[in-house]
Amino acid sequence: MTIARDGWPVIGMAAGTLGPVAAIGVLAGHPVAVLPLVLAVGFCLFFFRDPERVAPTDERLVVSPADGRVLAVSPEREERFLNAPATRISIFMSPLDVHVNRAPVSGTIEAVRHTPGKFRAAFADKASLDNERNALVLASGGRRYLLVQIAGALARRIVCRVGAGDRVRRGERLGLIMFGSRVDLFLPPEVRPAVRPGDRVRAGTTIVGEAPS
Repeated sequence: MTIARDGWPVIGMAAGTLGPVAAIGVLAGHPVAVLPLVLAVGFCLFFFRDPERVAPTDERLVVSPADGRVLAVSPEREERFLNAPATRISIFMSPLDVHVNRAPVSGTIEAVRHTPGKFRAAFADKASLDNERNALVLASGGRRYLLVQIAGALARRIVCRVGAGDRVRRGERLGLIMFGSRVDLFLPPEVRPAVRPGDRVRAGTTIVGEAPS
């Protein structure tokens, strides 16, 4: 299992902090002192896992940008970036989900914008407006998609590995959000959603929408 590169500093910090405590405890005759170290490093390795994924090849298909549970599939007008009608698919990532985010379509990154904010629970409706977030506009096949990485109550860092002008492939890694968060994907109105609230999805492989031929 591959570990996301952004996870290694966190893993190193956990080991560096708890390692000396464990060593002192063992030398003092308390082998149980190793337990916090094992649990912390083990959880970090689990959280930052980054499995390989194979995206479908059909260019009409839109794949999930995140692992997790679909919170909402709702038509609305997106005014901040697209200034057009869209269908919003909100995906909640619990601390147990893979947190690497992937490109939903192949295309070009038109814009990336980070907005500071609060750290409310990611599943709350107002999280998309109030929380710290990072928005990416993708142009693909004459259409524009919007992906918004939203920090949650535990997530204090959003990682984005792409910038304006970059070309991305469907299923390619874009970044991650640490320790529980949410991703909103806005589909053009002519792209038919393929998921419903409550569905479980996997980044890069689960089909969440289909564009017309």
